[in-house]
Amino acid sequence: MSATIDYYVTLISPFSYLGHKAFLSVAAKHSATIAYKPMNLMDVFKTSGALPIPERPQSRQNYRLIELQRIADIRQVPLTLRPAHFPTNPALANGCVAAIAQAGGDPADFMFAAFQACWVNDEQIADEAVVRRLLTQTGHDADTILAEATSDAILAEMTANTEAAIAAGAVGAPVYVLNGEPFWGQDRIDYLDHALASGRGPYTPA
Repeated sequence: MSATIDYYVTLISPFSYLGHKAFLSVAAKHSATIAYKPMNLMDVFKTSGALPIPERPQSRQNYRLIELQRIADIRQVPLTLRPAHFPTNPALANGCVAAIAQAGGDPADFMFAAFQACWVNDEQIADEAVVRRLLTQTGHDADTILAEATSDAILAEMTANTEAAIAAGAVGAPVYVLNGEPFWGQDRIDYLDHALASGRGPYTPA
């Protein structure tokens, strides 16, 4: 039986963007099922001790910018280091991910398009017109998905995803959870790959 990986993510996260295709590749390599679970990152930060970027010490802010360039170079993924529309509210775009998945679709291509819209093309992913265009370009029914993205059911699902991410030990985004074991950050994809390949049981803090 194939493994299922819970993919806790927000479309405003550059680290989620930089790791997105590498994660998809590892999941496909092991024939793993991906459960897409967009979440509210700020609520995760409140429980993990992480701070919004402007509230971090300058040394950590500087290191983040260096790290982003380093990862983009290694993964050969284009990146605008200081995009025009960051920070912004990813709620609508995140809701579209949840709506696509709930309808039985695959949101992966839309996610990558939204990541690139923000982190390469200086587009505003809080803008419904931008999100609509990205949905259409990636083969989705934009009217249906946008209507569902702000529905009570999807909003409740987003809240549940956030609570589940916190319960799983999420620190930031992205978080990949396999058998209850969290792998935080795109730099843990190799660890996830090893866990899937070995078939080992989950590590826990107990």
